[in-house]
Amino acid sequence: MTAPDRAGLEPRTELTVRGLIIGAVITVVFTAANVFFGLKAGLTFTTSIPAAVISMAMLRALGNATMQENNIVQTVASAAGTLSSIIFVLPGMIMIGWWTGFPFWTSFAVCALGGILGVMYSIPLRRALVTHSDLPYPEGLACAEVLKVGCGAQVSASSEQENRAGLLAVVWGSIVSAVFAVVVATHVFASDVVKFFRIGDKGAVSGFDFNLSFALFAIGHLIGLSVGVAMLVGALIGWGWGVPHYSLLAGVLGGGPDEIALATWSQKVRYVGAGAIGVSAIWTLAKLVKPVVAGLTSAMAASRVRKAGRGDTLPRTERDIPIGIVGLITLACFIPVAWLLGYFGSISGLGDRLAVLAVGGVAYVVLMGFFVSTVCGYMAGLIGSSNSPLSGIGILVVIGAALLLVFGVKPYVAPESGKALVAFALFVTSVVFTVAAIANNNLQDLKTGQLVDATPWKQQVALVIGVVAGAAVIPPVLDLLNQAYGFAGAPGAGPNALPAPQAGLISALAQGVIQADIDWSLIWTGAGIGVGVIVLDALLTRFTRRLRLPPLAVGLGIYLPTYSTLMVVVGSVVGWAFDRRAERGRNPDTTKQLGVLLASGLIVGESVIGVVIAAIVAFSGKPAPLALVGDGFADTALWLGGGAFVLIVALLYRWITRMGRTVR
Repeated sequence: MTAPDRAGLEPRTELTVRGLIIGAVITVVFTAANVFFGLKAGLTFTTSIPAAVISMAMLRALGNATMQENNIVQTVASAAGTLSSIIFVLPGMIMIGWWTGFPFWTSFAVCALGGILGVMYSIPLRRALVTHSDLPYPEGLACAEVLKVGCGAQVSASSEQENRAGLLAVVWGSIVSAVFAVVVATHVFASDVVKFFRIGDKGAVSGFDFNLSFALFAIGHLIGLSVGVAMLVGALIGWGWGVPHYSLLAGVLGGGPDEIALATWSQKVRYVGAGAIGVSAIWTLAKLVKPVVAGLTSAMAASRVRKAGRGDTLPRTERDIPIGIVGLITLACFIPVAWLLGYFGSISGLGDRLAVLAVGGVAYVVLMGFFVSTVCGYMAGLIGSSNSPLSGIGILVVIGAALLLVFGVKPYVAPESGKALVAFALFVTSVVFTVAAIANNNLQDLKTGQLVDATPWKQQVALVIGVVAGAAVIPPVLDLLNQAYGFAGAPGAGPNALPAPQAGLISALAQGVIQADIDWSLIWTGAGIGVGVIVLDALLTRFTRRLRLPPLAVGLGIYLPTYSTLMVVVGSVVGWAFDRRAERGRNPDTTKQLGVLLASGLIVGESVIGVVIAAIVAFSGKPAPLALVGDGFADTALWLGGGAFVLIVALLYRWITRMGRTVR
């Protein structure tokens, strides 16, 4: 893999056997941790950055490593953070009582085939959403900066002093966020600043939840003020209007305000958010038609150059897997997908409609897969793959699949086949969801590769290998957790059952559509809000220079819980203020770059320690194995944690401001 580049580029090490092996090992570990953490907390964490940090340490010990080889390792391992998102759908098969365990080869095929399709779909999208786009890709940028600093590359100037300052920003950011996360795990610091309250005396409630997370704060710094403000607008719509309005309509006076508020958000407001995301997603796709077509045209032009024997004239950063091979691999995946859907329909008692289920299911996977790949890639570029609302996309996909079954299959099967139709809807959704999850991550990785001068086709090969490795790990881990804990809402689930909130929501939606008892008014309300935001954003774009209100970000603010959004908003405001102050001082570009590196370090530290803590929780069997204090310390922990967070942020930004101004 180190042969000289015939386009005149220097030979270098990039796609290596040792890199693939290290990446696969990290993938196995991170996938297992992410599956457990996601089922328990409803969240998965990005693994690209911690994988890059671990990779740099291991390859440095082995010697002769390059930045691009480290990039391959994190590319393989990044499949762990995204493929494990299948836990947002697949446990629904247990919850509805259709499966009692996770059959290995069926579950593996869903993950592997959907994941490979996600990789293939993201290849033509790379040119539209990465090469010819100004999307920030906050996590891709952060990962690239970590690789540059850790591998000794130049960050923004050729001075050794600036390189050292950047490394310090990453290292200390990592240390601080990791230590803070450990202290939070001991319960000495609170993890959240939470308040729920009643509004009036007629049952209306609301609340907020600031998650004391340096990683979320850093994401806010990286995404910028416009997206942060848009998410705040969404949160205000959700919790300033949605939760009070629907809780008032329910008129439930019993129970605490926290129980009522969370139930109202989960059962009502999330569907409003899903409607807003759906309209915004369609609008986003419509705007992307032209660049996507241009990307496909560019990919075919590159293919013609190769066929003419001039492939070595293409820049290294424009060498994707040839579009012809992409097409063949995509078509090759459709055959086993069709067989898989037909097999599932056959064993589900729907054999009379086997052809419709197989052909229609493949068509749905093809069209909806490309749709969600485009939308998820755009959202990952906008706010990062960790914060991209994949479960919101899952809601839209399962509603579409269930509606098609209601109109195309349900009238022609026995009335008692309702449960089988629900299972089939979840099964098809699982395949499409895996496509979306991988595409959501791939474009982030390809952005990292662009920034570190990587070769796209080598990254794309690495992604396929990561998908297969992750797909082999997920079924046995899911089966183990099902046997040990079970899932909330499933038949026979015990008191320690894992919540798996997204899987519960999506399976409930499938049942609601097929059984005709879903509240469509919530979806339409959200769609109306989405249209209003699109119009407002268009007006701001036309009549102002800087003000924007990205519709998808507003939809995210409505749909996501406030513990995922409010700290991101805070980070975006603080990052904007920091950049404005840096512009008034000496070395503004260097100072702002150090802010990006500090944010990268904050993500690294919390992500790595999150894997460790998740493993400790999994192996100990205790919900809080590191806790040093009891519930009676909660009020003190709140003040300690909140105060420490604010103080640390102030000190860190003051430190890098001074360091940036002294760099020569």
